[in-house]
This record gives sequence, C-alpha cells and structure tokens, in this order.
Amino acid sequence: MFFKKKQKAVAPVVHATDDDFDVIIGGEPGLAIVDFWAPWCGPCRMMGPILDEIAIEYADRGVRVVKVNSDQAPETAQRFEIRSIPTLIFFEDGEPAFEMVGLVPKPVLEREILACLTP
Repeated sequence: MFFKKKQKAVAPVVHATDDDFDVIIGGEPGLAIVDFWAPWCGPCRMMGPILDEIAIEYADRGVRVVKVNSDQAPETAQRFEIRSIPTLIFFEDGEPAFEMVGLVPKPVLEREILACLTP
C-alpha cells in the first residue's frame, strides 16, 4: 500500500538584488517584509522556514516577503546600514517603517504584522 505525499505549498517569496530592489519594494503598495540574510548564517537559515510560512499565510492580506542575500546585494545592504543578519525591515507602501534584528520567533513576527495591518 502506498500513500501519496501531501504537496507542500510553495511560498511566494521574492528574491531581490541590487538591480531590482527598488522596483520590487516600490512597485506595490502594502506591507513588505524584507529579510537581509546570507546562506552561511545559521540564524538566517532558521528564519527561512518561518518567513516561508508567513508568506503563505499572509499573502491573501497583501503581505509580501522579500529576501535579499546581503553577500550578493552589498549596495542595498549598505544603503540600509545592515550590520547584523538576519535583519528584517518592514516596508509600508515602499517606505521603511521599522526593523528587527536577529532570529525572530513566529508569534512575535505575527504580532508585528497584525499591528501593521490594523488601521
């Protein structure tokens, strides 16, 4: 007897570079969570699945998750003065609203998202 594996939902996470960051962030109104990360960073790798879940669960509410590899987009990382990774910057309608540095638990992240979405 064989069982079919349940297909996992694909997270609608966008990957930005120095060349397309402004277009991706400024192109759409609403809340965008930008994750500055690097593949060699342990806490960044732990943050990845949390952000994937957020991207899936909040996509219908207009929340976008954008990942910026700080090694491959050094100009963007420098522009936002990224000193530690992971760093999450919340953008509201294309403008940076606030940031969170370090590994953030999902409940804390959800609390901040809901605070941004509540008028």
